Parts: sequence; C-alpha cells; structure tokens
Amino acid sequence: MGKISVANSRYIYINEDKWPSGSVDIHHVAVRRSSLKAFFVAILLLPITCYFFPFKENSAAPFLWSFMLCGLLLILLLLWKPVEKESVIIMPAFGVQLETHYSSGRIVRRFIPAGEILKPVLLECVTPVTCYWSLCLLVREKEELMLVFQELRPPLKMLLPLWKSLSASIDNKEIPVTNREAG
Repeated sequence: MGKISVANSRYIYINEDKWPSGSVDIHHVAVRRSSLKAFFVAILLLPITCYFFPFKENSAAPFLWSFMLCGLLLILLLLWKPVEKESVIIMPAFGVQLETHYSSGRIVRRFIPAGEILKPVLLECVTPVTCYWSLCLLVREKEELMLVFQELRPPLKMLLPLWKSLSASIDNKEIPVTNREAG
C-alpha cells in the first residue's frame, strides 16, 4: 500500500507513493487497534456478570440476561471509536478529496476544488483540558476554516508532511524556513 512514515501508540501515518510524482498524493492517518483492549474489557465485565447472577435461584434466565447485557456493553466499548482512518487525496490539477472511513464500512467523502483553496493552515487548539494541533484549509467564500481531519487528532509530526504537500500542491511558496533547515 505505501510506506509508514510516522507511527505512535494511537495513530499510523501512511503516505502512498504508487502514483507518478506530482499527479496524485495520498495520505492516510489510521487508528491503531489493540487486541489487549478486548481482553481487559472482558476481565472487567466478568465480575459484573457474576454479580448479576443470583446464586439462590436455579433459573438460567437472569444469567442469560446479565450475559447479554455485558455482551452489549463489550460491543459498545470495542466500537467506542468508530473511525478506522481518515485520508487526504491531493490532486494538484483538480483539488483535494477528504475521506473518513468508519468501522461500519461507511465512507464520507468531501471534495474541495483547487481554485477554492487559498492556503493550508496548522492551528494549535487549546482547551481547558488538553492542547492539540489541527490542519485546516482556508477556503474561498467560506467564513469558517475547513478541518482536514474531522474525527481524529493526529500529532504535529504527522500533520507536517501533509501540510507541506498541500502547500506545494496549491503553488504556495510561502513555506517558512526554520532554524534547523537554514543552519
């Protein structure tokens, strides 16, 4: 599929390079799934199931109901993050296509024509609890910024190569030179 450029404990960044240079540039940010999560959730739900099981009664109905309830909770906890990956497909001649792939199989696609994109912007979002980076697009005749990643919050080291590709694709030559690159 492509090469893994950056990976951390939550996300994997993949840049596909199967297309000729300059024609199509595809970037994926995928969520890493852990098989240990299901194991820990099962260990957590086993005491809950035993608590609901009445040891005095000989009927299996309460046990089945509590088992089904815990199974439903297990499914909900495993599907807590329904997004599998978000992709950015850069076609310099046409525009940018943003895709969100859900675990249910649903894919939401948004297309922004190249003539409407003014500039890609990296923003630092600060909340009372956390601080994270997001990549946005300044779009012509829109009052608000358009988020590239609607559901995921990849770290800055995954957003930088995508920002550079978007800047190069819209012929934006205003990429600042940092001290590390200059010196």
